[in-house]
Amino acid sequence: MMNGHKTEPAPPPPPPSAAPRQLTEAKVMAEENGRQVEPCVRSKTGGTLTKGDVVVLTLRLLCMATSVTAMSFMVTARQVSAASFYGFQLQLHSKWSFSYSFEYLVGVTATATAYSLFQLLIAGTRLLVKKSPVIPSRNQAWLVFAGDQILAYAMMSAGSAASGVANLNRTGIRHTALPNFCKSLDSFCDHVAVSIAFTFFSCVMYAGAAVQDVIWLSTH
Repeated sequence: MMNGHKTEPAPPPPPPSAAPRQLTEAKVMAEENGRQVEPCVRSKTGGTLTKGDVVVLTLRLLCMATSVTAMSFMVTARQVSAASFYGFQLQLHSKWSFSYSFEYLVGVTATATAYSLFQLLIAGTRLLVKKSPVIPSRNQAWLVFAGDQILAYAMMSAGSAASGVANLNRTGIRHTALPNFCKSLDSFCDHVAVSIAFTFFSCVMYAGAAVQDVIWLSTH
């Protein structure tokens, strides 16, 4: 109180304005919404799978499945039967190991199976333990691309060699008409045919994996 007049207390200072904070949060949200983020799927272990990781893992599983199928049908290709050749009964013993081309096919498919299994184990370790992408660096991508390209070529050459193993006309040898041994060795021929078909299919899968590697390298 001064000179008989009661002075009113000063009004409290206004609360700090929340406008700058709201503007900052709105700006951050706008930047996050405008940013192009690769779609991802959250796994049960807490890690994330990007769309590219899902494609890579799917191709790896298909590569291993086709390689295992081709190898399994070839190593089980064996049969004992008899065939008539100009009135003579011939005892036929068929087995995949009697042909170098079939042995080469088994070797290539076994190598491809081991390679795909190794890649899947590495990818699983990165995703589940290290919580990192399937392909962590460009150097790793180049190594995987080289392996996929080599295996695609090896699969194509193995399938081509196995499919022409019984065609003597390609060697330049002229011969009389031979009987159709697959009538007597139907199980053996069916196993070989399925194995060759899956070998070519595996070639396509490894070529697709190589293309996926190129796409990853072009975007990272």
